[in-house]
Amino acid sequence: MSRRTPREIDVDLSRERILDVAEKHFRRIGYQKASVADIASCLGMSTANIYRFFPSRAVINRSICGRFLAETVQFAESIAQMQAPSSEKLANLLTDFHRKRKTTAIKEKPVHELIVTATAENWVIARAHSDQISAIETIVREGVEAHEFGVEDAAQAARNVMSAFMPFYHPVLVEQRVRNGEDTEAGLRDQIPFIMKALGCSV
Repeated sequence: MSRRTPREIDVDLSRERILDVAEKHFRRIGYQKASVADIASCLGMSTANIYRFFPSRAVINRSICGRFLAETVQFAESIAQMQAPSSEKLANLLTDFHRKRKTTAIKEKPVHELIVTATAENWVIARAHSDQISAIETIVREGVEAHEFGVEDAAQAARNVMSAFMPFYHPVLVEQRVRNGEDTEAGLRDQIPFIMKALGCSV
């Protein structure tokens, strides 16, 4: 494995500083209103210098979105590593995923708007996020090994779980349900037993 040069380390640190400031602006006023000039001003540098590290504004948008989505992936992985029955971990993961998405839609509208755009425009980072949620497959596989779940293909079962869960996770669908005054958590509580039954849950 090659060692990174001091210049490579400096570039990464500069990129992270720019993203830190950009994220603050995105969270405060939204990604559409936050300009590269604003970000540069806060950092005491020129807009041209920003573009030395990020070739376009779109790359900054995708990088910030990647940060938000990485938080969800890390959160899911932490639940998957818990010492608990697989059915309990899966129920907790889906519930917490939904609550986080719902809270973002209500209380963090700038973040929500960025995720909606990434989803609608099918950004690579959003597709990658869908592929990265391997925590569900890990939980399902553990459940199969522990004879909690009665499925043969854990990967396919995990994809089916995500499909059944999508009305409670897709940012646009969650926003619509919230606007309509629906009790989304009650709906999810009804959906989780259906998902468990589909997995052949024995508990």
